[in-house]
Parts: sequence; structure tokens; C-alpha cells
Amino acid sequence: MSEKLQKVLARSGQGSRREIELMIQQGRVSIDGKVAKLGDRLEDLSVTVRIDGHNVQLISSSEEICRVMAYNKPEGELCTRHDPEGRRTVFDRLPRLNDGRWVSVGRLDANTGGLLLFTTDGELANRLMHPSRRVEREYMVRVFGEVTEDMVRNLVRGVELEDGMARFEDVVYAGGEGMNHTFYVVITEGRNREVRRLWDSQGVTVSRLKRVRYGDIFLTKDLPRGGWMELELKEVNYLRETVELPPETETVLTVEGQKRKRGVRQIRRAVRRHEERLNEEPRGRRGRQDQRRSSSRTKDADMAAQEHKPARRKPATDDRRKPAMDDSRRKPAGDDSRRKPNAEGARRKPSGNAANRRNPLKNKPAKPRTRK
Repeated sequence: MSEKLQKVLARSGQGSRREIELMIQQGRVSIDGKVAKLGDRLEDLSVTVRIDGHNVQLISSSEEICRVMAYNKPEGELCTRHDPEGRRTVFDRLPRLNDGRWVSVGRLDANTGGLLLFTTDGELANRLMHPSRRVEREYMVRVFGEVTEDMVRNLVRGVELEDGMARFEDVVYAGGEGMNHTFYVVITEGRNREVRRLWDSQGVTVSRLKRVRYGDIFLTKDLPRGGWMELELKEVNYLRETVELPPETETVLTVEGQKRKRGVRQIRRAVRRHEERLNEEPRGRRGRQDQRRSSSRTKDADMAAQEHKPARRKPATDDRRKPAMDDSRRKPAGDDSRRKPNAEGARRKPSGNAANRRNPLKNKPAKPRTRK
């Protein structure tokens, strides 16, 4: 049975079907040395497929083990694999895979945090992101401004945006003080900055945005910010059933590993070590270049400082600058022997308290002998 090229590569963990379709359009994929085109199908997996010149190990549907990872994304990280400016990405913290790679289920902008799913099955990621599946995403949003019932009614009914109609499936008020109000909203699409644009259409500004649920996978308190946790087989099969995929029968998690889950403290400790390691190492090509430039500048500055440093002047030894001394105050020649070394070169012997300090038992009187 033949399969589409992008479907096989997505199952092998090379990216989502959309990403692979872009690779094929850019001419980065080849089959047995020939550049692939959109619409190519594979009859069997014995062919040689390369992406950017690197050989890809194709995986059949029976050999694949679907893995899903839940990640609590901090604000400030980018949902991209490589950033030319060396900024942090969500893929920096994930565990490395021997075969395949992690594919993100949707994206979150840099100023949005919360739950982000990753999987090794590109087909599962594509179906979860597709708007026809209508998988719910719930967000906790804090807005600044006055919110009325008419505004909430408009958001639920639908608002015309630049890319078409958009609406919230549900809006729940969670409290607030003054001009700050917190809501929980639900959407079934993954458009770019959809939640922010919906609130902007009503004249209020989103000050904080956090995803707390994807389908029935919730962001729990035992997953701290910056930590990840692999889902169990039951949760993986729920996601697959939601998008009409066959259930999995195997998992890479062992029974002991499921019982011995990492606690919150261990995850936070691992996140802290990762932060320290990233702060010590320069990020990206630009960071390494800046470090080299700064080190060379410091070396040049030190060398210039040594060249321009004034030399120390020796004290004057001219007898003419010394005040004249009377003959009566001059010491006799015989006294010079006390402060000059003798002919053999030996140092003068210490006298007085100095001698006692060096050998305190030398001048100590001996104890008188008494008869018993």
C-alpha cells in the first residue's frame, strides 16, 4: 500500500506534515537521488530518502511508538528549533531522542506561557492542530480595561478579524480588582495570536496569557515552569482516540518509571541547573563571537596599559643630596663590625629579647636537684 511522502516522514518524526510539505517545496527532500515533489508516494520503505543531504530512517506504522510530552513553557522562550540571534527555544530543555525528533503540537508566542505538547508522531501532531478536529484549548487571560457583558457577548457570538470570523467557545469570569480582570476562555482553533486579537477588538489589552488545557490534558501544579513530563499510555491513547487514530499498545515508560515519578522539587532542581548552564554558556554564533571579541579587547587593553605604564624611579644615591654629618656624630670605625657580616659571611647573632624569643629555653635556669 502506497503512502504520501510527507505522511511517512511525519511518522518518522521529521516534523509535522505542514513543515515537511514546505521542505518538499523548497527542494530539500530527495528520493533515491532525485528531488522529491508534492504528491510523491512511497510504495515501500526500501528507498533512500534524504533531507538536506542527511539520510532519514523510515519507520513503518507498526514499528512506531508514539510518545507525548507535556511541557510548561515559560514566558520569553521561542517555539522554534533554531534562532539566529541565540535566544532560548522550547526545544532546548527537552530530552534528546536517538531516532526521530520532537514535534510541537501548535505554538505559543514568546509572551505566552503554559501547557505545550510535543510528540514523536507527526501525524498525531497534524491532526491535533487541524481546525476540523475542533480540539479545545483553554487559556487563563488577564486583561486591563473595563469589560462589560455586551463585550463578552460579542466575543462568544463572533468577531470579524483580519483572517476571518473568530469566537470564544466559552468565557468564564474568575475575578479581579480595579481595571484588572481574569477570565478563562476556550477556543477550538490555533490561529496566530487569536486570543489577544479577540480582546483587542473590544478595546482592552491582554496583560498576561497562559494556556492551562489542551483537550483533556491539564496543566497541573506538580509541573513547574520550565519542566516537562512524559504522558502515560492511557493519556496518549486518549489523544489518539480524539483525532481518530488507532490506540497504542506499547510505551517507552516502564512500570517502575511510572511508579517512581519525579517530584516537584526534583523537576525544579533540574530546571535550575539548566538555567545555570545556559547562563554560563554563550548562546548562538553571535554570543560566541561577542565573547571572543570581549576577551581580545581585554587582552589588548592590558597590553596597552603595560606599554604606557610609567617606570618606577629609583631613589637617589647621590651623596650631595644627603645632609652633612658632623664628625662628632659619626660612629667610630670599630662599631661597623657589629652591623657588617664577618669575613666568613655569617649573620650577626641575635641578642637581647630576640635571642630569647628564638630560643626561650636557652637562658632558663636549671632546676636544683633535691634529695628524696
